[in-house]
Amino acid sequence: MSSLPKLLITGANGFTGKHACSHFAKAGFKVIAVVRNHAPAGLFQTELCDLTNKKAVTEMIKRVKPQYLLHLAGQNHVGESWIDPVSSLEANFLSTLYLIEALRHENPTCKIIVVGSALQFNPQEISTLKHPYSLSKTLQVLVAQSWAELYELPIIIAKPSNLTGPGISNGVCSIFAKKIVGMEKKYTEKILEVSNPYAQRDFIDVRDVVYAYETLFKKGIPGKLYDIASGSSRSLREVIDTFKKITNEEFKVVCTADSKKEENIKTSCLNLRQLGWQPLIPFEVSLLDVLNFYRHNQLI
Repeated sequence: MSSLPKLLITGANGFTGKHACSHFAKAGFKVIAVVRNHAPAGLFQTELCDLTNKKAVTEMIKRVKPQYLLHLAGQNHVGESWIDPVSSLEANFLSTLYLIEALRHENPTCKIIVVGSALQFNPQEISTLKHPYSLSKTLQVLVAQSWAELYELPIIIAKPSNLTGPGISNGVCSIFAKKIVGMEKKYTEKILEVSNPYAQRDFIDVRDVVYAYETLFKKGIPGKLYDIASGSSRSLREVIDTFKKITNEEFKVVCTADSKKEENIKTSCLNLRQLGWQPLIPFEVSLLDVLNFYRHNQLI
């Protein structure tokens, strides 16, 4: 019998999930990777489970009885949420409810991190709701905070900003990197399209985010919401200029829509930094790692 603390990671096949499985295994946890279809690479115990199936979730929690849960799984595509809003609500809201309710009965001391989104909206101002994805993530966080309050469950909400870093991702940095590597390998024309080069984002490496999750498991206060961000805002133009510094490829930047300047985004991570966390990976290093990932993986 392993004496290591059992950590259930949902969405283990995803961009963050793969990094989380590796990180926490090295950090001394017994990682149980929850996936819907097939097992991730690595020597991890795997649980196949459809998280939108209440019975399946309950049976998995009864079987595993984890001491920790990192809930990363869900539908994270705004466009998909317009096409099938019910599926987005099931994947983000109901799956979270099924997991924490099962844990309430089987192991109410399990430490839980539910990952929210920067695209949540303020329910008191319905005009700020822009798409069904935002609704699904807002409801996800509300039910997690409600169960923490009503049943005194040790649930923490983490809200990361825009992720970068090596691995398969639909983030803008990965989209740019794939295009640039295609140029390097002569697959694509030397044109990089961007809708608004002045758009501002806070970018943070996925490995720093996973490190933040470990910090929250150890020191986070149940019921609280923690933003995870670099604290620095960058325009997409700055992102492209950084890529130009780390590749020898010359390319043209084309704007595909009317562009207008945006104000800098400032995300305070003070409550997380007070726990001893700080981002460690410089932005340029993160982008170079993204480029090298696509250079060494035939994904173009």
